[in-house]
Amino acid sequence: MKAMYKITIGLATTALLMVGCVGGESVKSSPQKVVSTTVTEESLGLRKTDLYSEDSTIAEKTEYRTAQATTSTKIKRAFQDAPPMIPHDTIGMLPIKINDNRCVSCHMPDIAGSMGATPIPVSHFTDFRPKHKLEGGDFTKVVDNYKNEVAIKQEDTLQGSRFNCTLCHAPQSQGNLAVENTFEPVFTSKDGASKSTWNEKKYTDSLDTVIGGSSFVTQDDISNDDSPAGTLEGAKH
Repeated sequence: MKAMYKITIGLATTALLMVGCVGGESVKSSPQKVVSTTVTEESLGLRKTDLYSEDSTIAEKTEYRTAQATTSTKIKRAFQDAPPMIPHDTIGMLPIKINDNRCVSCHMPDIAGSMGATPIPVSHFTDFRPKHKLEGGDFTKVVDNYKNEVAIKQEDTLQGSRFNCTLCHAPQSQGNLAVENTFEPVFTSKDGASKSTWNEKKYTDSLDTVIGGSSFVTQDDISNDDSPAGTLEGAKH
C-alpha cells in the first residue's frame, strides 16, 4: 500500500512539473500587453483641470438676471416657506443700510400688489424677542413662563432682525449646473411655490395663551404655582 501511495505522489509531482514547464514557455513566447491608464486625476473633479494648480482653472461666469424690478419673472421657491430668490437686477440697491433700504419701497404689504412684488410676510413684522430688563444688578423678565405667557407680538413696523434682506434673500445666477438638481419639493399649501404661509395669521392668532379656551392655562393651574409640578390640566393641546 505504501509503495502504491509513493508511486501516485511521484506521478502527480511529475505531471505538475511538466505543466509548469509548458506554461512557462508559452508565457515567454506571448508578448506582454501594456494596460493604459483610463482614469486621470483631472477627471476626478468637477472642474476637470489640474488638481495641483489653479493656473488653468476658469470658473463659470456668474450671470445674474438683468431685468429691472417690477418687470422680472418671479422664481419659484425651492421648498415651502423658502426665502424667495431675488429675480431682478440689484445694482444700486446694495448694500442695505439702516437709513437706505430700497427693498421696502416695493415689497411692503400695502404697496407690493400694485408693484407686482412679493409682499413681506407677517413673520417680518412679528417681534419674537422678549425684551427683559436689567436695572442695576436686578434682572426682571417681562413674561411669566409658568402662566405660559409669551412675548411674541405682531407689530406694524418691520423688525430690526429682518431689516437686512440679503441675509436670507439672494440673486440667482443663470449659469450651468455642474450637477443636475433632481430635488422635487412637496409644498404644504397649494400656492407654496409662490407664497409664504406666514401671509396668513394662523401663527399669531393664539399667541396670548393666558386664561381661557381649551388649550389655555386655567386659573386652577395658576393657583398651583407653588407646586413643584403644578397641574396644567387646562394646557391640553
